[in-house]
Amino acid sequence: MHIPSKLAEPTLPSAKEVALAEKSQKILLASMRGKKEPVFQIIKEGREGESILLPTSALKLLVVILSQMAEGNAVTLIPIHAELTTQEAADLLNVSRPFLITLLNDGKIPFRKVGTRRRVLARDVLHYKANIDKQRLKTLEKLAEQDQDLGLGY
Repeated sequence: MHIPSKLAEPTLPSAKEVALAEKSQKILLASMRGKKEPVFQIIKEGREGESILLPTSALKLLVVILSQMAEGNAVTLIPIHAELTTQEAADLLNVSRPFLITLLNDGKIPFRKVGTRRRVLARDVLHYKANIDKQRLKTLEKLAEQDQDLGLGY
C-alpha cells in the first residue's frame, strides 16, 4: 500500500493532539501489560466495529510515536531500506549538507551515486548516528570521571 506523501509529512501536533496523544499512550501502554495481545476495535460512527490485532512491534512503535507527539514533537517514519538524498540524510543527523558530504567523501558513511547525485541508505545513516552517539557518551563518562577525580564539583 502506497501512502500519499502528504500524509507522511511531519507536522507539529496541535495542543488538542498533544493531550490526546498523552492519554492514548497511557491507555495503549496499559493494554500491552497483559500476557495476551490486545485486540483493538475500530468504530466509525453509524457502523459496526471491526476488530484488529496489531503486531507487537507495531504497537511499540505506536507508543513511541504517541510519546513524541505528547511532548509536542513532529514525527516521521523512514523505512530502514529507504534511500535518502544528502539533504534528507543531513537533516536526519541534524548536520549541514556540506558536513554530510565530507562524511561521505571520507568514507564514514557508505553511499552510491545515481548520475551526479549521492544516495545514502537510511540504515547506514542510523548506524553512523548510533556509533557517534556511543562515542559521545563514552567521552562524557570520561569527563565525568575526571571531574570526580579532580573534585571540580560540576
